[in-house]
Amino acid sequence: MSSTQQIEAAAALVHGAIGSSPQICWPLLSERVGAETWVKHENHLPTGAFKVRGGLTYIARLRQEQPAIRGVIAATRGNHGQSIAFAARQFGLPCVITVPYGNSRSKNAAMRAYGAELIETGHDFQATYEATHAIAEERKLHFVRSFHPWLLEGVATYGWELMRAVPDLATIYVPIGLGSGICSTIQARDALGLKTEIVGVVAEDAAAYSLSFEARKAISTNSADTIADGVACRVPVEDALEIVWRGASRVICVTEGEIKSAMRAYFADTHNVAEGAGATPLAAALKDTARKAGKVGLILTGGNVDTDVYARVLSGA
Repeated sequence: MSSTQQIEAAAALVHGAIGSSPQICWPLLSERVGAETWVKHENHLPTGAFKVRGGLTYIARLRQEQPAIRGVIAATRGNHGQSIAFAARQFGLPCVITVPYGNSRSKNAAMRAYGAELIETGHDFQATYEATHAIAEERKLHFVRSFHPWLLEGVATYGWELMRAVPDLATIYVPIGLGSGICSTIQARDALGLKTEIVGVVAEDAAAYSLSFEARKAISTNSADTIADGVACRVPVEDALEIVWRGASRVICVTEGEIKSAMRAYFADTHNVAEGAGATPLAAALKDTARKAGKVGLILTGGNVDTDVYARVLSGA
């Protein structure tokens, strides 16, 4: 569990490298949601997504504890990989990133631009993740997994910023990929002593965390085929589930159509680009009949979407 002191220390490190992201109340979006709605714009960070916060704190801790480390490797659909590549470059570490075949071209290009060696392997994230173990062992690289307490320290800073700026939020909607975002938001809420409801959001076609939340046990799925690649999880992390079970009010599934509609709504109401995973909180807020009355917070976790995909979404194709 992150304490106030831990989050403040992480914020000092994160803000020294990338600054903070804005939280903005958009009038048209508030009208659409039917409540005063604040968007936490993680899409405005240098890598276009929230995960860079965790990458910085993780690599900083790794450098302290293993000064002779040869390099790092991470499996990703894109945003975790960008965060590790960005942070590794900041700290002068060689970096290898693995992605599934057919991964986002723009995310692949961004990871290479940050200096990472990119390897394509596996038909989806889980297959890529499993293949990465062998590559890490063969090359003697440190494997940076997508869920770890050192990552949570940095990621918690976005919830910390949002809830300090708008402490009377009734509900915050957070996408769930492997869980670092929602778990760190729960930790930030608890550190601040607030009663804000934290609601997780998954894609209906990648429902492992929703199924696990309801069953109170880890449930994997056979596929996770969704436009929201940042939440395309088949196998949940048990450590993450423990935090979600304890600290989240509920987990909402949103359909592919609802995700695409939310991507269009973000552009129409705020002129911001939201990737699929980044749009899921808005999609959930629009359908959440159990929502408390009061102010709403949406974590726009990323804006990294390929141009052709986004063009099809905007056109309604």
